This record gives sequence, C-alpha cells and structure tokens, in this order.
Amino acid sequence: MALSRRVLLGQLAAAGAAGTALTAAGPAGAAPTPGGGRRVHTGFDRLAADGYRLLAGRRVGVVTNPTGVTEDVQHIVDVMHADDRVRLVAVFGPEHGFRGTAQAGGSEGRYDDPATGLPVYDTYDKSGRELADVFTASGVDTVVFDIQDVGARFYTYIWTLYDCMVAAVLAGKDFVVLDRPNPVTGRFASGPVLDRAYASFVGREPIAQAHGMTVAELALLFNGEFVPRVAGRPVELETVRMTGWHRGDFHDATGLPWVPPSPNMPTPDTALVYSGTCLFEGTNLSEGRGTTRPFELLGADGIDHRWAAAAEELGLPGVHFREAYFAPTFSKFQGRTIGGVQLHVHDRGSFDPVRTGIGLLVTARRVWHGFAWRPDHGIDRLTGSSTVRTMIDAGAEPDEIVDAWQEGLRQFRALRRQYLRYA
Repeated sequence: MALSRRVLLGQLAAAGAAGTALTAAGPAGAAPTPGGGRRVHTGFDRLAADGYRLLAGRRVGVVTNPTGVTEDVQHIVDVMHADDRVRLVAVFGPEHGFRGTAQAGGSEGRYDDPATGLPVYDTYDKSGRELADVFTASGVDTVVFDIQDVGARFYTYIWTLYDCMVAAVLAGKDFVVLDRPNPVTGRFASGPVLDRAYASFVGREPIAQAHGMTVAELALLFNGEFVPRVAGRPVELETVRMTGWHRGDFHDATGLPWVPPSPNMPTPDTALVYSGTCLFEGTNLSEGRGTTRPFELLGADGIDHRWAAAAEELGLPGVHFREAYFAPTFSKFQGRTIGGVQLHVHDRGSFDPVRTGIGLLVTARRVWHGFAWRPDHGIDRLTGSSTVRTMIDAGAEPDEIVDAWQEGLRQFRALRRQYLRYA
C-alpha cells in the first residue's frame, strides 16, 4: 500500500535522524568500500530506492551539474528521464552548465539536452523575479536541487541553491534538496562571517568562510534565517538526507565517486585547501588555475624560495610549503614560468585552510615587492568585509587577523548548530 507523502516525509526524516535508511534504500551502517570507508547513500540514492514516491504526481525540474551522479556515475537526469515513475520535465543549469562545458564565470545558456531532449534553462547570474520567471516558464511545480558542494562560502553553487529557494517562493514552487557529503567534513565552521554590506554571488548572507555544513543543512539554515527576509516567507522545503555519513568524514571515507564540481576543482585535495587559498583570486598572484594543481600551487613572476621559507616559519598546523615553479596554461601568467609555493597537507585533521590562506597572504606581501590586491577589491567580497585586507596592509600578524573574526564566528557557530542533522 502506497504511503502518503506526509507519512513518507516523516519516515525519511526519522530515518535520517536515527541513522537508518528506509528498507528499500539499504542498511544505514554503510557497507565497507574497497578502500575501507563506509558506504554512504546520498539523498538521490534514497529517493530512487523508494521509487520516487516523494515526487509522485509532480512536474519536476532539477537544478544540477555533472556532480549529480549515482554511485556508478550515471547522471541522475539520465536515470530519472528513463524512469516512468517520475515526471521530469526540465533541467536548470548553474555556473559551468548542466553538463559542465563552461569555464568559471560562464554557463551553457538555454538549449535542449541532446541525450534526453529535455529543455535546459540557464540559472547562472539570475536571481529574484528573473529566476522565478524561468521556473514559471518551465512549467514545473517542484524544483529539485542536487549538486556537490565543497564547503566554502564563496563556492557559487550554494548561492544558486539560495537564489533558487527565493525564486521558488516568488514562483509558487515547492523545493526539494537531495543531500550529499561535505567533502572536507562538517566538523566545524571557520573563518570570517560575511558582512551583508559586501554581499555578492560569492556570498549572499552572513555565514562563515568555511561553513562546515551539507547542502541540505544549508538549505534548512537559509530557509529558517534568510529566505523569509528576501521572499516574504520560507519556501515549501523538503530535504532527503544521506545515510552512512558522519561529520568527521572526508570524501575518501564515503565510498562515493569524485566528479569535479567545476573545472578547477579536480580532486578532493583541491577542496581541502580551497576555502583558504581561493583568497588569492583577490590578488595579482596566480591561484594555480591552468595547472594540474589549482589552489594548491600559488605564485607570480619574481617570487622565489623566500616565500615558502616564510610560510614554513609560521608553523601552521598540518601543512608544509614547498618552493615551486610552474607555467599556467590559462588565466594569470598564461604560458609564463613563475615561482611560488605548493601546499602539502600532511595532517588534514589539524589543517585549517582559512588560517593557512591568511598566513600565505601575509607572507606573500612581505617577501614579494610586486604584491597587490585586485583593483576591484575582490578580496573584500571573498573574505566578507574589508577587515582582512586592511589588517594585512597595516602589517598585522596572521593570528591577530584570525582573532579579529572570532566573535562573529562564535555567533555563527551557535546559529549553525540549530540546523545540523548528522552525528
């Protein structure tokens, strides 16, 4: 006998809270993987295993990108399109596009997907009423979100989530979030909290630079704290949690495949450092785009061994710095051999990427006379205020800068705790 949607939601929520899946979704204590990690079942795994009953009778549109895959790396759009138990009528592509053909700051536009024939609508750089009109034009009544995040405030997919939630309210659509792991764990939040005066697409609302949450937890926080302020009320939100994931799990403990969420996020190692070293996008140094190790390699023309030595002297936990030389194939310093550092994380449990990023900024400015911020002060949007930039310019030590954001971080951690859903 089919369950009612409300009963099903209750079972899904209870299963997620208790750490057990619905029978059809497999056991909660995830089976060991060949590498020894637990077997994590994503929100989509559980939705599909239950026959898509949560979406029964709905016209569904999916916000996703290449990371929306099953454990055998089939894309969920292809899987859902082939299954007559769900009525999938549209796909919504974020930055880089649904199939992932665009570089940073680009998207695929409006087209019909050759593999499925489904209409694909572009959400990138759209918000509010403009995005609500896209949802209305698509004919969906339920928007489903399934994208892998990397744990950093300035990774734009979480703000695509936020913008889509706001637009769903304005368009009168229901919203479902299918959860996936935070690949760098959800142990703690760190870094400065955004000042709304510096809000942009790399940070709409006041959360920490490394938020330590999953996308479903963020959706609950957004809906409880931020969406009503902008849209007038919360969105009609449903979340499907994972089973088998614990807050201390790095990606390699999940047993899930890694699909690069964006072209310059090739490995989980990239994600591990990204919430700190992405700050170099706000400077005239290369952040390693155009290399095989983006965000792990940093440098500029004229930098030598002194930067790695100065960074190593900081004694930052869990990481060493190696003098490195590289020639980016695109982006800053394209085709030129430049000097800099490579980060080598040797103890990821003690590694703090945000503190490390600050230490690298401070030492780069001290040892390289050519150091400069981007003229548009993009660093302020990345850090969430002008504090980091002005303190570095004033000669502050890394620990002084870290101390300056502790009160705001303490308040965010208290708020965040209300929305955490995993042990």
